[in-house]
Amino acid sequence: MPKELETKYGIQITKPFSKEMYDHNDMCATEMKNNIRNAWDKEIELTGVDIDIEEWDEDLLKEHSPILVRLQKNVMYSGYGMGYTIDMVNEEFKKELDTMANWQLHETYSYMSFDNNLVPRTRFMMLGFGWEKHDYSYCQEQDLSPACS
Repeated sequence: MPKELETKYGIQITKPFSKEMYDHNDMCATEMKNNIRNAWDKEIELTGVDIDIEEWDEDLLKEHSPILVRLQKNVMYSGYGMGYTIDMVNEEFKKELDTMANWQLHETYSYMSFDNNLVPRTRFMMLGFGWEKHDYSYCQEQDLSPACS
């Protein structure tokens, strides 16, 4: 007797991924990247400095804009020091975010959602990836009615 496939959000979880899974994950990725970009842009605006000339001083930013530094480290995995303006880091951050693979986005978003809600929960989680820090969606199976879709 064949093993019954897991279903989430009405989509069967298959290996390799089905087109339906890829489409679902791409939809989730768009929402997640928008949420991250919005959180980033909000923090950039809150710094209140001219980002074109202000240096990326991580120690100072950790004191005055710790969320900005945490967002940057989650997406980029490395820090910046003297010689970089906030705008240079801003441009690199956005490039990195735009090209982030779905599996990486799934893990990163899970950490960011868990970390004092750096980003909001999403409508759905991505499918087919084996691990996440926590469930970053607000939609549960019982919510999947025509009114919730």
